[in-house]
Amino acid sequence: MLQIDFLKGYDLNLLIDVGLFLLAGFLIGAERESRGKPAGISTQCFVIGGSMIFTYLSAHVDPNSLSRIAAQIVTGVGFLGAGIILKSEVDQRITNLTTAASIWFSASIGMAIGFNFYVLSIIAIAFATLIPRIPHSSKLRNVDR
Repeated sequence: MLQIDFLKGYDLNLLIDVGLFLLAGFLIGAERESRGKPAGISTQCFVIGGSMIFTYLSAHVDPNSLSRIAAQIVTGVGFLGAGIILKSEVDQRITNLTTAASIWFSASIGMAIGFNFYVLSIIAIAFATLIPRIPHSSKLRNVDR
């Protein structure tokens, strides 16, 4: 009889975490790509996966470092998001702000997955894929004219 001994303890949680972070990265990244925005599937998978791995490791290796690791993820990913924001010198328009926010939000999803908050993660994934689809009020006003 075939036994799957490697799916004990942390291994099963890790496989669930990896599956969920790949699903989240794909869904959020596909939403960004479908709108022609930067930070697509690969970027979102890396941000969510990296955050999940850092959180997972800190929770299982050194639980005393949880707040330190979490703070470093938030600031590190914030720095990454800041690098994607652009300001046009011609029309003084700022772009990619929502994409930067999606990267930061994706890191929080990765942390939630790393801490095994699966329901919170799934709700956050739904938010990240649906919220950008809500029409902006400025676009609605232009339609009314």
